Amino acid sequence: MSIAIRPIQSSDYEQWLPLWDGNNMGTRDDAVTAQTWARLNDENAPVCGLVAEEEGVILGLVHYILHPTTGALNDVCYMQDVYVDPSQRKGGIAKKLVTHLSAIGAQKGWARLYWLADADNAAAQALYKNIGVKLNFTLHILPL
Repeated sequence: MSIAIRPIQSSDYEQWLPLWDGNNMGTRDDAVTAQTWARLNDENAPVCGLVAEEEGVILGLVHYILHPTTGALNDVCYMQDVYVDPSQRKGGIAKKLVTHLSAIGAQKGWARLYWLADADNAAAQALYKNIGVKLNFTLHILPL
């Protein structure tokens, strides 16, 4: 069977939750989880998601946020979460999710797709080095 990439649906919750937990390294904040799920299922929210599915089983996810920017006329897309079930890794699922998202962006006229990846995450770095253009910026956060 082939892997299909499709938008997240409200009926996906039971399969989405373990992937979400894995993405968050097993640390779940129930309020954040509930709010994230609500946003993913609100067609008016800028938070969106796709899943990779094979024979009714969700194998991976990507969450993304659309927003305006000062650097372009069209919206940009921040790809926030990419996560594939550990038992399904190294099969190209993450690349399919990112490629599908970029195709949506090209079709809809987004100015760009961007993301952050931990410099020590070798799998992510291996994937992204052939997909995007690495910029020489550092990330700074001021918790509020």
